Amino acid sequence: MSILGIILLVLFCIIALLLIFLVAVQDEKSSGLGGIFGGSSDSAFGSSTSTVLSKATTILAVLFMVLALVVAFVNKTTYEVPEGTAAVTAPAETTSWVDSASTESAAEPIAE
Repeated sequence: MSILGIILLVLFCIIALLLIFLVAVQDEKSSGLGGIFGGSSDSAFGSSTSTVLSKATTILAVLFMVLALVVAFVNKTTYEVPEGTAAVTAPAETTSWVDSASTESAAEPIAE
């Protein structure tokens, strides 16, 4: 893995953790996870916190998705078949699941 790939992966993990924290802290006008940190107050960090947290969550979510694609693109591997290598093919014969002894006994009438 290259240095760029490692840096992007660390940044991706940091953004993922920040996104988890911001989603947990937000208060959606109900008793969700935001109530754990803020108690019964309307906002934990100030009067305009909901708009700031919403914008920060949106920005981090977009960065998370973009970095996921970039990390996947940077760390992709391509496999090349060396020249002169024969292609592997499946065998031409087929395997039957029915046993020959069971087909003979099934064809005979049952005597009562």
